[in-house]
Amino acid sequence: MSGVHRSTAEGATAVRGAWLVFAVGAAAYVVTVANRTSLAAAGLEAQERYAVGAGALSSFAVLQFLVYAALQVPVGVLVDRWGPRRLVVLGAAVMGAGQLLLALSTETWQAVLARVLVGAGDAATFISVVRLVTNWFPPRRVPVMTQLVGLFGQLGQVFSVVPLAALLHGPGWTPAYAGLAAFSVLAGVLSVLVLRDVPPGAPDPRTRRGVRQVAGDLRESLRHPGTRLGLWSHWATPFAGNAFAVLWGYPFLVSGQGLSTGTAGALLTLYTVVAAGAGPLMGTLVARHPLRRSWIVLAVVAGQAAAWAAVLAWPGRAPLALLVLLVVVLGTGVPGSLIGFDFARTSNPVHRLGGATGMTNVMGFTSTVVLVLAVGVVLDLQGAGSPGAYSLGAFKLAFTVQFPLWALGVVGIVVSRRRTRELLAREGVVVPRMREAVRRDAAARRARGGAAHPGRDDALT
Repeated sequence: MSGVHRSTAEGATAVRGAWLVFAVGAAAYVVTVANRTSLAAAGLEAQERYAVGAGALSSFAVLQFLVYAALQVPVGVLVDRWGPRRLVVLGAAVMGAGQLLLALSTETWQAVLARVLVGAGDAATFISVVRLVTNWFPPRRVPVMTQLVGLFGQLGQVFSVVPLAALLHGPGWTPAYAGLAAFSVLAGVLSVLVLRDVPPGAPDPRTRRGVRQVAGDLRESLRHPGTRLGLWSHWATPFAGNAFAVLWGYPFLVSGQGLSTGTAGALLTLYTVVAAGAGPLMGTLVARHPLRRSWIVLAVVAGQAAAWAAVLAWPGRAPLALLVLLVVVLGTGVPGSLIGFDFARTSNPVHRLGGATGMTNVMGFTSTVVLVLAVGVVLDLQGAGSPGAYSLGAFKLAFTVQFPLWALGVVGIVVSRRRTRELLAREGVVVPRMREAVRRDAAARRARGGAAHPGRDDALT
């Protein structure tokens, strides 16, 4: 075989290998999201099974997300040290154990422990799959591929709303959650067989840095305003949709807005479809317009706040069309949050990427935890903490706690963006308001036979 033919064949093999790794990694994330959101359509059943109120029910999800958030930085460091494949396998095994325990549980403490295990396994998966994408695909394709991971992950949301709900109302609680445990084990087995940390012949990116070096890397990442821009972007965008889809949307639609269980399930499915469809679109926008990433994030936040304001201000029950609009807008939150990872990627060298990605992921799940818990507490304080006591007025007051969270996120985004642009300007990199001037300068340089300004578009905001 000639050198050209050999090179072509090796290139085709590498591409097929990359897509195979992506397919299995995305499948593992599908199962992960199904595990994460598996209480979405089972909130009422869980309250009856464990005889708990709204505050205690929200604590299940809160504790799960707290564990997830607390483990993000350690998992990011372990991805740098162990490689993503081991973390995906470990995450699947831990989630499987958690769901099996939940399937067999009859006491509240058992359910709490089960959700802790699910949160711990969940924590290991997403940033590991994102690292696989970074290792296997060229940089220009990473934003779109990351969004595709999120797209396929939304299929797990569909599973937790439709088939899992059918199993709960048919065979029952134990078969439903035992089935999820089996899917988790299957995802782990496929990961062992197929996933590899890097393409054949590529250098191993794993590091053996000591605790002091790791701590220094985390400090350096956090000092960079671009990392902080990613952190605040991830804080502000996903919590409204997460809280709605994971726990409070179904009770709000059924007990608050008076919709049938079928209509509520259809709206939650629509949320998932929109989130899946918006992902590739946002990835393409980020890849083509890196100078406008922060504006995309701010647009997502503004849309969510406006839609919720309309629903909460509507006298009485909102019309179905407005609820559909709310669900559609909320569906942009998770794809918008993935832009935060792109800020982290372009603001940090490869040896700091795991920790920076972990810190970014912490923010969105921290804001989600705050909202999920706050809604349950506000409902309890109004004496509306059980399914029989839910009311539209109580839900409306409870959901107003979202607005301070958005305000905090927007302030963080605007301040971090300004400091990022100042840093880039000091480094001689183009910032948005200078773009046209630099283009004119570059054209003049070319006309004189000189070099254009070496702007780093991929690092801009």
